[in-house]
Amino acid sequence: MSARRRPGLRRDYARFHRITTRWMDNDIFGHVNNVQYYSWFDTAINTHLVEEGGFDPWNDRVVGFCVESGCRYFRPVRWPQPVEVGLRVGHLGNSSVRYECGIFLPGEEEACAEGHFVHVFVDRTVERPVPIPANIRRCLEAIARTPAESD
Repeated sequence: MSARRRPGLRRDYARFHRITTRWMDNDIFGHVNNVQYYSWFDTAINTHLVEEGGFDPWNDRVVGFCVESGCRYFRPVRWPQPVEVGLRVGHLGNSSVRYECGIFLPGEEEACAEGHFVHVFVDRTVERPVPIPANIRRCLEAIARTPAESD
């Protein structure tokens, strides 16, 4: 068995999106349920695409389908703590992108959780992969890790 990886740091992420936790996010154990973290990843990613890339999820011909996601948990989050979702691009391909996300409590340097989320961009009508549109590619390049930063 390998040693548990340490949480990433705030400085490892290019953009942040603040999310308010809700009472219903807590589970019976008194902390935010694991499924909420995936929702936070999805919200931060799509907010970035809309605000920085001009993405129109209701009308654009090309959309991103999630084909893979994962998360590692380091410390629990509890309502009513707000969270800040750190976002960066770990890999940018022709039709796909791997986002890397960190969940942080405000003012804290170490992530409570870190995950990834892979989008494949497809033509909405035929649901087949297509190249990432130029406006989306530019907003992804702006938050991409450099080779020296990559694991």
